[in-house]
Amino acid sequence: MTAAAGPDREAGGLEQPARRDTRLDASIDRYAARTHQLTASAIRALFSVANRPEVVSLAGGMPNIADLPLNVVGEALHTLVLTRGTQAMQYGAGQGEPMLREQICEVMRLEGIVAHPDDVTVTVGSQQGLDLITRIFCDPGDVVIAEAPSYVGALGVFRAYQCEVVHVQLDDDGNGYGGLSPDALREALTALRSQGRRVKFIYTIPNFQNPAGVTQTLQRRRELLAVAEEFDVLVVEDNPYGLLGFDAEPLPAMRALDGERVLYLGSFSKTFAPGFRVGWVLAPHAVKEKLVLAQESAVLCPPVFSQYAVAAYLSAHDWKGQIKAFAELYTERRDAMLAGLTAHLPAGTTWTRPGGGFFVWVTVPDGIDTQAMLPRAVTARVAYVPGTAFYADGFGSRHMRLSYCYPTPERIIEGTRRLGEVLAHELSMATLFGTHTQPGGRALDPGPNANLS
Repeated sequence: MTAAAGPDREAGGLEQPARRDTRLDASIDRYAARTHQLTASAIRALFSVANRPEVVSLAGGMPNIADLPLNVVGEALHTLVLTRGTQAMQYGAGQGEPMLREQICEVMRLEGIVAHPDDVTVTVGSQQGLDLITRIFCDPGDVVIAEAPSYVGALGVFRAYQCEVVHVQLDDDGNGYGGLSPDALREALTALRSQGRRVKFIYTIPNFQNPAGVTQTLQRRRELLAVAEEFDVLVVEDNPYGLLGFDAEPLPAMRALDGERVLYLGSFSKTFAPGFRVGWVLAPHAVKEKLVLAQESAVLCPPVFSQYAVAAYLSAHDWKGQIKAFAELYTERRDAMLAGLTAHLPAGTTWTRPGGGFFVWVTVPDGIDTQAMLPRAVTARVAYVPGTAFYADGFGSRHMRLSYCYPTPERIIEGTRRLGEVLAHELSMATLFGTHTQPGGRALDPGPNANLS
């Protein structure tokens, strides 16, 4: 509380200068409790330095849209404004425009999903979809199960709604497959049930996971759904990268295997362009009704012009061919990343080998803290995201996420060279001071279940 104007009197009648509130935020005592859970994204905090031209940024997951046919997009938008501008620039339905919802169903069909447009809710990117799902299902103190490591944006949403995140082991077979462990999931759910704690849903990215890059096999998906059914828990399937596989056809989505238990999040940010901010949620009809109500209270309706623009692009262009072109571009960059890591990173460092998507997950030798190392890496003109950003419980210091989607192959090779030099120096210091005790590392940290006890 700010002190009243005028002098203060203490014992003896001596006047003292008025005390003033020196806090930078005068509203600090007025915020809702959940506001104090909001924290800045570790990735966004890196942008100011990672975007410098002299820095090779292996940090951000920005799609490379340089190969988009801008002439086709421009012509489609030009025609849209001339022929349907008064509709495209008007308010719309809270659920999203019917024509786009029909097209979304066609997109999802590529991963085996048979859906009705009435069960699709268009959102401002899939990030808003995740926010709406958490908002309608979770009360403060509810448990959300997430992979270890997990998407930093999801962890931010769960924190904002005062959920408790319980991490469950994520594994890797060395060939790009792995993901959430069914046995570890069952163990975690059993422990939580015995403690009387309420689990609202399991959050998972089954395809080319962010940040680990691994993909669940079809058998693994079935096993996870069987565990979810056994414990009667919902599954939130986040799938921004599913169509961006490099070597194989898309696997059936988890939603294609279970239409009642799985809530599916999709996005055009990776397969078209992120600037339009168009995503969607596919949910059972009753859940969809709640999502629309939450959507209307938040934004009235998702941006209509963006929806018309995406619909026009899908109608006017070979979008499937464009996705294939993107996948070929990212394949070349993935290969450059793996080659650079093999050539430049010191012995004892391991990494995943993604079959699609944007990311590689690196495990450094024992004794190296990637969070502490980051300033020295930036000084050496290379940036990455420390592994701690992808855990809700402070773990992950031996890991880092590297992104290959945006830099050119040549820049990726140079970035791994710089990173290798920084790691070699850190390793020599760790050996000198006795903090390096193991010659090797694990491909993935399983993540503790310490918060189950």
